[in-house]
Amino acid sequence: METKSQQNQIKRRNFLQRSAGFAASAILLPFLGNSAYSAANYIIDSSSIPTVKLNNGLLMPTLGFGTYSLRDNICKRSVAEAISVGYRLFDTASRYGNETFVGSGIKDSGIKRNELFITSKLWVDDSGYEKTKIAFETSLKKLDTNYLDLYLIHRPRGDFKGSWRMMEELYKEGKIKAIGVSNFTPAQYEDLMLVAKIKPAINQIETHAFFQEIDSYGYLKKKGVQMEAWAPFAEGRNELFTNETLASIGKKYNKSNAQVSLRWHYQRGIVAIPRTVQRAHMIENLKIYDFKLSDAEMKVISALDLNVSQFPEWT
Repeated sequence: METKSQQNQIKRRNFLQRSAGFAASAILLPFLGNSAYSAANYIIDSSSIPTVKLNNGLLMPTLGFGTYSLRDNICKRSVAEAISVGYRLFDTASRYGNETFVGSGIKDSGIKRNELFITSKLWVDDSGYEKTKIAFETSLKKLDTNYLDLYLIHRPRGDFKGSWRMMEELYKEGKIKAIGVSNFTPAQYEDLMLVAKIKPAINQIETHAFFQEIDSYGYLKKKGVQMEAWAPFAEGRNELFTNETLASIGKKYNKSNAQVSLRWHYQRGIVAIPRTVQRAHMIENLKIYDFKLSDAEMKVISALDLNVSQFPEWT
């Protein structure tokens, strides 16, 4: 029996095969042949991916590669392949159980560590001052690296204030280039700031066309904290890949729903980390910097907001 995730992948693949935008891309790349999935040698220059400057001055790619739910050799292969086509930002977490495979994929790619931006996250069970250091060192070992570009508190539960104190120390020691949080509401952020000496650089939260987090968006901008979107496609929930509004906009630019979605995030100033195991999708997701949505189109997409999480199992 197919899982919901597999069904969503099939829906997206079927849509892309019908999409005029995807077909146009294939025509523009002669070596693709008749199928977009033969784009084996197509590479996007990683330097063409814009960056954002975090509140500590660190530059972060605006688009990265998510690894949630990827396991074993599929994870390893996908990470190496994503690097080969141009990705430099990679997001994982101890909770995902795949840091070792992410590290192996990076090693297989042969790329220099300083060319990558690697994020991992501290899980609830490891919260607290002392436990955070142990968990962090474990993540480093699994990823086979001696520092992280970004380390986040995965959820605002447990002794996250104690965790933040340790993360501040690790940051000062140079073992982490930036520290931040994930899934924090404005109230929870304010609670953390009662004890924090260093402001979080990032808040990674569920953000997509159907759950636009308008309040958090405005709040984080005001506080100078970069917003990052997990599940920027809502993992295909609510039929995002076949949504008629997104498809209508995409038709104008010969772009897919996925590309319109990522462009919308980019124009809002939000970092996005889509996940896929398909090379063609990896390439497609990176090709969002050659068109621009109009103000009117941005407003049309804003009207899709249901202001309800599409992941009730997480909330």
